Amino acid sequence: MRVRGDPRAQVVRIGARLDAGTSARVRTRLHDAVDSGEGDLILDLSKLEMIDATGLGVLVGTHRRAISVERRLVLRGVPPRIMRILAVTRLNRVLPVEASEVAVA
Repeated sequence: MRVRGDPRAQVVRIGARLDAGTSARVRTRLHDAVDSGEGDLILDLSKLEMIDATGLGVLVGTHRRAISVERRLVLRGVPPRIMRILAVTRLNRVLPVEASEVAVA
């Protein structure tokens, strides 16, 4: 996971897995990014291959934390498989997804 700063937004690239094994580390880094930045927090999910319920919880928790400090969490580069999971769980209605990057299959 890499964090890149920008005056208007921060971009965080998520690795291939966001699951029970990686969520504690990712959650800590995402919360640090929310607390230390300004503007949108953009999560680049283009490399994400696998997400489970714990990973979805990390996304929702980070979204709530961002709202609490008047920031916005935005998902970028969501792979079709992950987008289907977001749609089935209806999280695509809660978590903003960049329209230009969405590939729904």
